[in-house]
Amino acid sequence: MAKCAICDKGAHFGKAVSHSNRRSNKIWKANVKSVKVKVNGAAKKMYVCTSCLRSEKVERA
Repeated sequence: MAKCAICDKGAHFGKAVSHSNRRSNKIWKANVKSVKVKVNGAAKKMYVCTSCLRSEKVERA
């Protein structure tokens, strides 16, 4: 579910490496918030990542 509606930033997959160099699967989820956003003059609830919120790619309602 962690996917930005603006830039489509989603989860990243990789390996978690322990101190003894053992590897296990790891997932990094995007920092996505549910916010009210102005779309064509109307307020709409969307999931937006925090980097899009800070760069003002969307306008909060």
